[in-house]
Amino acid sequence: MFSGFMLNSWIVASMVAVMAGCVGFFVVLRGSSFAAHALPLGTFPGAAAASLLGVNPLWGLVVFSGLGVTGLSWLARRQRNDVATGLTLVALLGLGTLFLSLSGAYSQAVYGLLFGEVLGVTDSEVSPVACVCAGAVAVVALCFRPLVLSAVSPELCRVRGVSAARMDLVFLATLGLATAMALPVVGALLVFSLMVGPASAARAFTRRPIPAMGISAGIALLTVWAALALSYTTNWPVGFFVGTLAALSYAAGRCWSWAG
Repeated sequence: MFSGFMLNSWIVASMVAVMAGCVGFFVVLRGSSFAAHALPLGTFPGAAAASLLGVNPLWGLVVFSGLGVTGLSWLARRQRNDVATGLTLVALLGLGTLFLSLSGAYSQAVYGLLFGEVLGVTDSEVSPVACVCAGAVAVVALCFRPLVLSAVSPELCRVRGVSAARMDLVFLATLGLATAMALPVVGALLVFSLMVGPASAARAFTRRPIPAMGISAGIALLTVWAALALSYTTNWPVGFFVGTLAALSYAAGRCWSWAG
């Protein structure tokens, strides 16, 4: 389970889980679950385009996450957040359909992009994932207070001299990187579950921001570890276990809240 091709899977899944748990805290705090669901669906065309051009799919994911963030930010400035998310998602999904059609790689490519292919992680993909994950966590750590303040009270944020719009852009950019890196692990359809489930449970366990973010990262890490072990044992998809365990963590958080 910990040798050969599985070693890269454990390393990449662990890094992505910690990053998803940290970023997911702000997804839940800001009520941005729709964006966390839409961005990974909008970034999978990047991997399709990279496959068509013969380059590393991870770079395609990062580039298209940037396009998605730019579209969301530009449209959101017109106070149409849901419309912005929907329009950006539709446009990028259309591009993904075109690129997959041109590449001719349908079944396996679509399955890997939508449902994840963590067991196929190669040595060359570990370093880029590590760099992007470290960068996303570093941004969250450096901008922690402004991000919390802009999420809780944009008016107070402006009084303190911090641009709420700028913090929104920082958040979307970090979310874009997180979803781009999590997509190869759990797939576009389940990225949001890895972010939202553990973070929602963490907020139920404590209202203090820093402990909540730490608990969120810990739950996400345990989720992917358990998912990998169960997938290796049963030969079932990793994404199924990630989605199920994330939902169970959310349910546990709700039960904790009701009991308290």
